[in-house]
Amino acid sequence: MEQRVCRRCLLKELDGAYFQSVYEYIKSIPEEEKTDPAEYAGRLEQCRRCDSLRNGMCALCGCFVEVRAAKKRQHCAQSEKIW
Repeated sequence: MEQRVCRRCLLKELDGAYFQSVYEYIKSIPEEEKTDPAEYAGRLEQCRRCDSLRNGMCALCGCFVEVRAAKKRQHCAQSEKIW
């Protein structure tokens, strides 16, 4: 069976049960280290527009983009600047 590649999909749009541990991890990030909800949404929108997003992961660095976007002091793999 061929595995489907979803370009520009986030994990929540794939198999939610399979990736539940990722969401549990995001919930466990201390509030002072998390981005605010508006910033998080903006970061994910930036990832959605990127050609390197594959099945919820960044093809450049291998991260789960939803985890990276949730942390204040993270940056896009294409940029050295913190979001």
